[in-house]
Amino acid sequence: AMKSEQNRNYSEVTEFILLGFRSSPEVQILLFLLFFLLYVVIVVGNASMLVVIKIDSRLHTPMYFFLRNLSYLDLCYSTVIAPKTLATFLSKEKKISYNGCATQFFFFALFVGTEGVLLAVMAYDRFSAICSPFLYPVRMSQPACVGLVAGSYICGCINSTIQTGFTFSLRFCGENRLDHFFCDVPALIKISCVDTFVNEIVLFILSALIIFTTVSVILVSYAYILSTVLKIPSVQGRSKAFSTCSSHIAVVSLFYGTVFFMYAQPGALSSPEKSKIIAVFYTLVIPMLNPLIYSLRNKDVKNALQRIMMKKMSFH
Repeated sequence: AMKSEQNRNYSEVTEFILLGFRSSPEVQILLFLLFFLLYVVIVVGNASMLVVIKIDSRLHTPMYFFLRNLSYLDLCYSTVIAPKTLATFLSKEKKISYNGCATQFFFFALFVGTEGVLLAVMAYDRFSAICSPFLYPVRMSQPACVGLVAGSYICGCINSTIQTGFTFSLRFCGENRLDHFFCDVPALIKISCVDTFVNEIVLFILSALIIFTTVSVILVSYAYILSTVLKIPSVQGRSKAFSTCSSHIAVVSLFYGTVFFMYAQPGALSSPEKSKIIAVFYTLVIPMLNPLIYSLRNKDVKNALQRIMMKKMSFH
């Protein structure tokens, strides 16, 4: 009888309630406007990068091929989160179905995991361009670039499949109030009614493995880059070499800083409010900043934008 009662409770959870940012209706409207503005900037900024890199033939190089994929990933994983979050700000029920929650998390983990690996690939690209310029056309041929991007997606998919499988094999025993604004592992683990030790270990190991491996590639790449650049005799040459890396370093610092504090440290599950604030950064703020960082600090992108604008003006 007890088992049948437990099974009945387990089967009752067919949807979750996203508690989000609990506040007054007036604050909810302000939050809606803020999130909406952030999402509009994300869409416009990243879509612009995709279009500019596609249109301007001078940007058809490996570095901008990877940058184009970075913009695509930023656009995708923010879109997985933002529309549903905006809807919950205006809704009284704030519900998401069990399958919808699993789908949202799967694609979010896929795109975020892929972006982490892609940032390491971009560091390797800069290493090859600066430290081995004669071998660069061979190392970064079109098939090689496509293979590196495909490999990034495969790694992201493996991470996403494992995390989704482990997380949604948990039982929730009727408790469906998710103290977050989207379906994420820490919040889901917290409301489970079964032992989540294995899930927490899997989350920590996967996150630490991705962060350690990709950050190691980035650090080693930039160690060689720094060593090579310091040997360049002219100040102008050193400045030009560093300028091609500065945007990537800024993006890497923002991305890995927030992901580490969210997933790869022991207190990641302890503070829901802290988790929500950090989550806003890597789901909305970073995808908004990335195109701004690359466009404002990159002469090639700025020049490409100017050429496109001049062409449009000449047609009028």
